[in-house]
Amino acid sequence: MKRVREYTIPIYIIAVIALSIFISCRKSDTVDQYNSVRRPANIKPDYSDTVIPPNIAPLNFTIGESGKKFLVKIYAPNGKPITVHSNNAKIKIPLKPWKRLLRENKGNKLFFDIFVYGQQKGWQKYQTISNIIANEEVDSYLVYRFMQPIHNWWVHIGIYQRNVTNYKRSLVLHGDSLNHGCINCHTFYNNTPEKMTIGIRSRKYGSATLMSSGKKVAKIGTKWGYTSWHPSGELAAYSMNKVRQFFHTNELENRDVVDLDSAIVYYILNSQEAKTVPALSRKDQLETYPTWSPDGKYLYYCNAPIPWRDRNKMPPEKYNEVQYDLMRISYDLREDKWGEPETILSAKETGLSILLPRVTPDGRYLVFSMCDYGCFPIYRTSSDLYLMDLETRRYKKMEVNSEYSESWHSFSANSRWMAFSSKKRGGLFTRTYFAYIDENGFAHKPFILPQKDPTYYDSLLHTYSVPELIMQPVPASAKAFGQAARSEKSIEVSMPITGATPTAQDPYQWQQERE
Repeated sequence: MKRVREYTIPIYIIAVIALSIFISCRKSDTVDQYNSVRRPANIKPDYSDTVIPPNIAPLNFTIGESGKKFLVKIYAPNGKPITVHSNNAKIKIPLKPWKRLLRENKGNKLFFDIFVYGQQKGWQKYQTISNIIANEEVDSYLVYRFMQPIHNWWVHIGIYQRNVTNYKRSLVLHGDSLNHGCINCHTFYNNTPEKMTIGIRSRKYGSATLMSSGKKVAKIGTKWGYTSWHPSGELAAYSMNKVRQFFHTNELENRDVVDLDSAIVYYILNSQEAKTVPALSRKDQLETYPTWSPDGKYLYYCNAPIPWRDRNKMPPEKYNEVQYDLMRISYDLREDKWGEPETILSAKETGLSILLPRVTPDGRYLVFSMCDYGCFPIYRTSSDLYLMDLETRRYKKMEVNSEYSESWHSFSANSRWMAFSSKKRGGLFTRTYFAYIDENGFAHKPFILPQKDPTYYDSLLHTYSVPELIMQPVPASAKAFGQAARSEKSIEVSMPITGATPTAQDPYQWQQERE
């Protein structure tokens, strides 16, 4: 009996201690006594008064209020609330409870109660922050280019895919596998990675295009520029661009880009043939940024007259007078026939250069950039996003814009979510934002791509560019892309035109890089 008592007493004590800890933790989930503050707490990133997808990763943030202890209660009409305790200003929300809460509250509001404890003032409760949980999900993967905002050399550039429902990131292709080459212009077929292309440039391996179909990757012996897949998947339209970079001395963004020459070509997969038409390859015009309508009947693109004679001089004369019109041209897939160009919106009417047209997958809206001049809106602080109703052709400046550049955009397959590039956090570094676009074309307050560490962007010296939304991860491995890029075998393409694309022997092109 004596031995039994010796073991029974410690077990009893342990049970009492565990129970008291459990009760203490349950009580600490709420703050009973506090002083109310008549304003919301400052949080960073700003996840407030916006619409979020029901499948987005936790919106971790930091609290910009001084204190020694922090408590955040997250709740909605349905489901179990989430309580987050922290001894510092970082609030990291657990993934599983977050997913469950969002899933159970589609279409409802999501609330954040923020409490901050200071030694002198005790607990303070700030005004509740709320967001709306949309009914529609965002595509699960974001593919983007990750690079330093370098001026005159490109190194260590990678294309990554991020699962936006959590924080997992994986590599699609890195430039280091091409002997520190450049990779850009990644493009997908109908929001899926079923077909994908990536443009590559390398001193050692030359310029080419990588095309993946499932897990297989092939190399095409010519570099595609801005690319758009026909919705049939049978062909892709792409631009050939003679792009050069130069610099200003008295602007916040001192980089600039000019397209000395360009044209639009289309590539037919079955015949492995590149073609063009006179309307898309005029010698006195700059044609660029092709994008298909969802029904495949029209190709939208941008067009501007060339004001200079010397297509090698940098910068050319009147470079800051070049403004692009928004055009479209009809196409018959069965007959492989093109119509006549049609001006949808002219630079003369807007007074601005119209760039980067993209049509929502439901065919209702077209979103484009406009800036004061030129072909590269990400370098123009004047660049804003505009939305056109294709039924009425009325357009408006979108609600997502800031005083800095907003540009490259893509849509989720359900047309409700737009991912876009913005420099709204200070004007220097490009970040990816999401915005909900409702059925009436109203774009709700944008929010930045969530990160596990809420202070991630504060010290990040890289840019996120060319955000593309897809529904599944890229099936081809980074190894497969790298092997194809280094391969001596490639699909040879007879080009219908010449002169718009720099040659592999042109030394100047290897000293340039664009975001």
